[in-house]
Amino acid sequence: MGAALANAFLDQGHPTTVWNRSPGRADSLVARGAHLAGTIAEAVSASPVVVVCVKDYDAVYGVLAPAADALSGRVVVNHSSGTPKQAREAVDWADRHGVEYLDGAIMVPPFAVGKPDSVFLYSGPRAVFDAHRVTLETMGGPRYLGADPGLAVLYNTALLGLMYASMNGFLHAAALVGTAGVGAETFSEIALDWFAPDVVVRYLRAQASEIDKRNFPGTLGTMEMNLTALEHIVHTSAEQGVDAELPALLRAHAQRAIAEGYAGNNYLAMFEVLSKAGPRP
Repeated sequence: MGAALANAFLDQGHPTTVWNRSPGRADSLVARGAHLAGTIAEAVSASPVVVVCVKDYDAVYGVLAPAADALSGRVVVNHSSGTPKQAREAVDWADRHGVEYLDGAIMVPPFAVGKPDSVFLYSGPRAVFDAHRVTLETMGGPRYLGADPGLAVLYNTALLGLMYASMNGFLHAAALVGTAGVGAETFSEIALDWFAPDVVVRYLRAQASEIDKRNFPGTLGTMEMNLTALEHIVHTSAEQGVDAELPALLRAHAQRAIAEGYAGNNYLAMFEVLSKAGPRP
């Protein structure tokens, strides 16, 4: 991902200085015109904006700490992974070293970096975001979420959770129909058009404001009705020899919702259940 970010700057003709803990990994960038810094201090001194993309926040400190003096008065844009608490702690670290800080999240794979419609999320001081928006646009389509520095990584985690849940749902469904000799490609022709945008996405777009209002009328279907559907999925999975753990977990959540008094509400009342701390994983 770091190479993709640097390539995006080079593609736009920006003078770009790169540094990597494994110097040889920057050779292709140097061949394209990037300057390879000999030290991290030299790298951060080359520009008013320092873009970081490493494994996690501990790695950020490990990389930048030796250049703390050189960072003073500069902007650090951090695209590394972690938690909202860690993002807020990074602001404290930046403040102690006289650094302006934006926390970011890259929501596209490396090959999509540099495209204007690629989603890059940022949180932190609005003035810093606005001052460097043109630079951020080099990497993709920057979206400002708010002053709370933890928002970008929180959105990142939430969106990845949505992605993994959706992918696992599709893979489980493909495994089910696969027991009848139906290939994933054939299944996808119906499943993906049905899922998005025709049914699930359209429904969620229409109902998102009702979730905010905590309004879950059961006029078109209740939690009890949905529990019946989940029972069928669990039993069919077992019958077809497909792992039933995922639908069984969904069934357990529906049972919990009913136990908490949402039997007559629609399935979106599950939001109330999921908003509460459940058993620790």
